[in-house]
Amino acid sequence: MPTEHEQAKQRVRERVWNALDAAAVVHDATSHGRIPDFHGKDQAAERLAALARWKTAGVIKSVPDKAQLPVRVHALAEGKIVYMAVPKLATPKPFYVLDPATLTAPPEQAATSHIAATIAPTADADTLQPIDIVVLGSVAVNRAGVRIGKGAGYSDIEFALLTEAGLISSATLVVTTVHALQVINEPIPSTEHDVTVDLIITPDKVIRTTEKHRPSGILWDHLTPVKIAQIPALTLRASRPHGGSSKRT
Repeated sequence: MPTEHEQAKQRVRERVWNALDAAAVVHDATSHGRIPDFHGKDQAAERLAALARWKTAGVIKSVPDKAQLPVRVHALAEGKIVYMAVPKLATPKPFYVLDPATLTAPPEQAATSHIAATIAPTADADTLQPIDIVVLGSVAVNRAGVRIGKGAGYSDIEFALLTEAGLISSATLVVTTVHALQVINEPIPSTEHDVTVDLIITPDKVIRTTEKHRPSGILWDHLTPVKIAQIPALTLRASRPHGGSSKRT
């Protein structure tokens, strides 16, 4: 049974999904149950790509959702390496590596999740390069920087794995691209493992958030034995001494 905390998050999701559907600003029949594929995602990606931090970035970690496809296309077209997670982190090497220097498909194709799965090699976090920008998908986000996804929790685990590997630091920029209706003026329930964003990018503006929270790594007491068993990278780390940490020094 969902906890009160989880129920509160779900109520926020439902309100935002309903607002998006009522305004007819998503490309799918409904936004419910997913990261919304919002109208204006191309403009949001262009606004992100115009930032000075983006221009100097060499490595981008992005979610594989359709809403962030233009972000991934921009990155590959500009020669940046893109990391995307394997669905549900279901393989021992849970990250796709999209390197423009070796891609066998143009950015518009390679950046899609189904093509990436067929052409991109996979890697574990310990073999990747440090990440300059993390791009998250969101269902809702507030101006403090607190966000929620669709509820599966994989983005937080990906972030924790990469943090443990020393690839994400306080200097890494964390952003989300969303429709303006996804930016809400109310508190969003959060826990210690939730990641805040530094910037919210809409088709029309860049919003700098007011709070910053990033977990230092994997919070094992927030994970059930079933969840750990489902994700090979977690199973491997759980078997290591000192709480499973593989953080680089």
